[in-house]
Amino acid sequence: MFRRLAVRTVSAHCDLPCGVYDPAQARIEAESIKAICTKVADNDDPDFRVRAAIIKEQRSELVKHHLWVLWTDYFKPPHFEKFPNLHTLVNEATKLAGAGGTKASFDVAKADELLAKIDEIAEIFAETKKA
Repeated sequence: MFRRLAVRTVSAHCDLPCGVYDPAQARIEAESIKAICTKVADNDDPDFRVRAAIIKEQRSELVKHHLWVLWTDYFKPPHFEKFPNLHTLVNEATKLAGAGGTKASFDVAKADELLAKIDEIAEIFAETKKA
């Protein structure tokens, strides 16, 4: 009555095929944040500043999203063992994109700090892809 189902065990380092995850997505959003911060410094128009703040906050959320996806879906226990600072690095980067960082201010220095943290994550990411 029931057909026997063949069960195959497979494993993968992530939830989707390679190439889906990349810290470059977070970097693109962070570069956008920095550009907004730079442009706001030269523009006193209140309407422009409100629009810039909204877009900057959206981009900051996207940075956090992309970093969290890497942290929760791509990076696995062997990565955290090999790079023990990875948890802290992702935490610091997401906080820089949050209320204490680029989401709450137009500080170009905060945007630069965020970009530097993303670059550190990207270096670790590149190392994991070599394995």
